[in-house]
Amino acid sequence: MYTTPTSASDIRPAGPTLKRVLGLPSLIAFGLTSMGILSVVAVYGAGTEISDGHLPAAYLAALVAMLFTAHSYGQMARHVPVTGGAYAYASHAFGKPVGFLVGWAMMLDYLFLPMVNFLLFGLYLNSLLPGIPPQLAVLACLVLVGVFSVIGVAWIKKMNFVVVTASALVILVFLVLAVINAPALNLENVVRPLSLGDGGVAPVMAAAAIVAFAFLGFDGVATLSEETRHPKRDVPRGIMLSTLFAGLGYTLFSVAGSLIAPEWRSLENLDAAGTELMQRAGGGVLMVVFVLVNLGGLVLCGTAAQMSVSRVIYAMGRDGILPGAVAKLQPRFRTPFVAALLVSAVSLVALFITLEQAVYMINFGALIAFAVVNLATIKVLFFDMRQRGAVGALRNLIMPVLGFGFIAWLWTSLAWFTYLLGAAWLAVGVVILVLRRRRGKLALDFRESMPGAEVAEPERQRETAKTPGS
Repeated sequence: MYTTPTSASDIRPAGPTLKRVLGLPSLIAFGLTSMGILSVVAVYGAGTEISDGHLPAAYLAALVAMLFTAHSYGQMARHVPVTGGAYAYASHAFGKPVGFLVGWAMMLDYLFLPMVNFLLFGLYLNSLLPGIPPQLAVLACLVLVGVFSVIGVAWIKKMNFVVVTASALVILVFLVLAVINAPALNLENVVRPLSLGDGGVAPVMAAAAIVAFAFLGFDGVATLSEETRHPKRDVPRGIMLSTLFAGLGYTLFSVAGSLIAPEWRSLENLDAAGTELMQRAGGGVLMVVFVLVNLGGLVLCGTAAQMSVSRVIYAMGRDGILPGAVAKLQPRFRTPFVAALLVSAVSLVALFITLEQAVYMINFGALIAFAVVNLATIKVLFFDMRQRGAVGALRNLIMPVLGFGFIAWLWTSLAWFTYLLGAAWLAVGVVILVLRRRRGKLALDFRESMPGAEVAEPERQRETAKTPGS
């Protein structure tokens, strides 16, 4: 069985490699961009209605629950510091066939996540400039994201910082103006949305199941391990901190919303609650600033999603599961440009589908990846590496079990159409897997295709000999 390298330097693939240029701040910014801090507005109305005005409490519950899965990603990123995210972790824990199916399921999520951003970009730009048809805006965003995906993280990280800073400022300004212009500012109106209402825990947890999907994207940080200078240290921190900061941002926004509109039934249009809240707090100026910042965030969120899926495709091509052409790197930027352009081509589907249809496509793959990473953490760290004891049992067994339990519960909130689509997508993956294995294209051991594994093995054996049972 393959044993993971003890340091990132053990990974020495032949030929061009991804460029290691990212530090911890860049990873946090990438994670926040992937999730989209201002995406809170997309589910504000539905979440507030389901929670009966206790949306901040729902976000706090979802944050705590998602941190368990983020912890599992961090643990696996520390021990398998390669690109590919859940695909690499599942391959390491359960073998390449399982890894392929997880990677295949992830692609359903990652391929349609950029499309959601393209469609939202078209809708928001059209609302600001009605003369621009939404489909033209979608196409422009698609082309721009395709270019950004090819030029790579070294160029994008500065733009991520700008958009994350602008988004955080919008939330803080909104919070300050909500406090100033609140119709009835008192302790009760501040505390009430953060607590349980007359309905008890049920409405809050039902809303938590909806708003938890706002956290989709933190896992994209794990796909950047081979572009990070210190992946074993910084990728786990980047995953946890970006999830935490996003959750706090969502909570602050929803608290501000509850202050400016303490009676949520007074909102005229729950589907467009975000812009209405901005209008109430800061007038037309804040609303326009919000839309402009959100447009920039959508472009970079789409870029982050496309970069994530292109690296999963690149890893699968490098491992021999997909055609080797998708593992080619652009000579100057050292990015998987073939994989990125392939994703752009697939994303043209966004010109012909609705936002609701695209959202249905995402959740299935994301939840499969989240569930399997929790299980992989238990298998690799608790059972294989025997990292037990009181702390080990908490980090490598109890927390992943709690993370898996929450993800399993989220499955119950999916629409029937999502199950049907996901089953069909997995069936296609099984056919590809069988065909590739018959042709001898699929290595059954992660070590067979993992670059640098032959270098890592002796070092791991020496470490194991020094610390038996660790």
